[in-house]
Amino acid sequence: MKPLEGITVLSVEQAVAVPFATRQLADLGARVIKVERPPTGDFARDYDSTVHGMSSHFVWLNRSKESMTLDLKSENAKPVFERLLAEADVFIQNLAPGAMERLGYGTEALRERYPELITCNLTGYGDTGPYKNKKAYDLLVQCEAGLVSVTGSEDVPSKAGISIADIAAGMYMYSGILTALLVRSRTGEGQTVNVSMLEALGEWMGYPTYYAAYGGEEPQRKGASHSTIFPYGPFQCGDGKTVFVGLQNEREWLSFCENVLQKSETTDDERFATNAKRSENRQALTELIERVFSKLNRDNVIERLEAAKIANARLNSMKEFFEHPQLKARERWKEVHTPNGPIQALLPPASISGVEPKMGDVPELGEHTTSILEEFGFETIKK
Repeated sequence: MKPLEGITVLSVEQAVAVPFATRQLADLGARVIKVERPPTGDFARDYDSTVHGMSSHFVWLNRSKESMTLDLKSENAKPVFERLLAEADVFIQNLAPGAMERLGYGTEALRERYPELITCNLTGYGDTGPYKNKKAYDLLVQCEAGLVSVTGSEDVPSKAGISIADIAAGMYMYSGILTALLVRSRTGEGQTVNVSMLEALGEWMGYPTYYAAYGGEEPQRKGASHSTIFPYGPFQCGDGKTVFVGLQNEREWLSFCENVLQKSETTDDERFATNAKRSENRQALTELIERVFSKLNRDNVIERLEAAKIANARLNSMKEFFEHPQLKARERWKEVHTPNGPIQALLPPASISGVEPKMGDVPELGEHTTSILEEFGFETIKK
């Protein structure tokens, strides 16, 4: 029996954050009924067509779910939706602020009608305050949370390459719902979980926030290098490839000089005597390091780093990550089915002893509408 087997999640979801949260619940065995707006459904279905003609976002976020098309603005849909609510353990949504209230399904109304129901709401900036009704997309929240100000090169700020605000919010919805289920098992009462994208990403911004608020200056953008620790970042090798090096302490610095650079005299150079000085003189140190690395290919450099027990990494492309030998050796990919053929899906990162994650199909739009209607005693829905 899977951990969440017997739990039904009703989700009015779209885009990334909520689908990410509910997919993780589905991974643990919850039944997730995804309510999509006819005739187009979740707009993430059309972000691109790279995976056998389907959206890369959608196939990532929506396996193991049942798709039901339902026009919540239609009076004929209300009896169906309310029956689903009555049977659900969790209701989660990320419509525009106030949309569920206008439909008659705001949190307070649901808590009164379904006291055992766990409700979870995602907002961009929270359900109170001056930003309550402000539109929030991932890039914009990255900007408001200060992430873009600390990411990128010294000259050009940059967004993260993935939807990190959405993912942060999805993780807190996921953990919040699990916590609410635990509380309900003890009290018999449902809980309300509210997550804002700004506050979720803000939690992840703790280090630069404290650094600026109490240190008196903003963290400096250093591209792919660490802003305060050095050497900690990319260095070019003789074959034109890049290796990333990460030093954390003086013991590792000594080993790096002696065993990787093979220039033990570097440890006596006052410009590099402490991490603070190495960071101040990073241009000179970079030139020294790359003079040595220029005579070696990337594999040679990594061999030296491994022998010296210095943390390192290759700069992999996404294709190289997909083919990563570590993931292959640990059998972390599993085939799942989609309407357009099988794809490989990465197993959930939390491996729980005795629990095999549910890795079900990616649904076609409205694929389960008829079967769900029949299950709950309805034949069809008149428009």
